[in-house]
Amino acid sequence: MSDPRPLLPPVSDAEADPRVTAVFDDIRAVRRTDLVNNFWRALANDPAALERTWAEVKAVMGDGALDPLTKELVYIAVSVTNGCEYCIRSHTAGALAKGLDDAGLAELLSVIALANKTNALVNGLRPPVDAAFR
Repeated sequence: MSDPRPLLPPVSDAEADPRVTAVFDDIRAVRRTDLVNNFWRALANDPAALERTWAEVKAVMGDGALDPLTKELVYIAVSVTNGCEYCIRSHTAGALAKGLDDAGLAELLSVIALANKTNALVNGLRPPVDAAFR
């Protein structure tokens, strides 16, 4: 069984240095919430990593060719495949807030399961890639 204790303690607002406070304030503003979740609080033990990661999240998860719900669905799929419970729960909450319903979540999980199964079969069978797919 895995050890549920965090490797680094979450940084509270009272403990945050000015760089961390600036990122926490931006998270609150961008997400329009008072919640700075425990991922960001744990990452705040390294202010430079916190700044880099938050900047990348804003850039990738912000406006782009993919709509916000699609980005959350991709994040859920990768998180399920990687076994990251925290990310599964966080991005499922994000997807639900963006309009995903229970039927859509169930279907997404079926697609993820099928993709993982067929990927394993293809990796085992090693068929040549069809010319039409190149």
